Amino acid sequence: MTGPVADHERWMERALALADAAEAAGEVPVGALVVRDGEVLGEGTNAPVGSSDPTAHAEINALRAAAAAVGNYRLPGATLYVTLEPCLMCAGALVHARIAELVYAATDPRAGATGSMVDAFELPGLNHRVAVTGGVLGEEAGERLRAFFRARR
Repeated sequence: MTGPVADHERWMERALALADAAEAAGEVPVGALVVRDGEVLGEGTNAPVGSSDPTAHAEINALRAAAAAVGNYRLPGATLYVTLEPCLMCAGALVHARIAELVYAATDPRAGATGSMVDAFELPGLNHRVAVTGGVLGEEAGERLRAFFRARR
């Protein structure tokens, strides 16, 4: 398979590997990466527990790494891949970073801010819109999350 779907799946596989690394570190298994023109600009794993930082979501960590790599907090033309639908904080960060596209795997019915609970990208007054593709390898990502939380109950 070639084309955008194959590319999305290839990058999401990398995000899933990052989610596995987060889980190995005792964090909720969420991984993210920022890609532009076929190049990874930054990667991140969920790390709020280990870093004692409530903002250390995988998306934020990937955005920070990408912005540092290019020397600019704005990342036009970039796509962020993440294994779980972003929360409101992360959706806001994607707007501020001028991310062109968000590709996520599993939906988050409790806190998902790109269509599940609320659609942050459709709020009036925003000066940037992010294209969204959801469900890419969603079952794989969802099973990782379900297994993680099952093991903790």
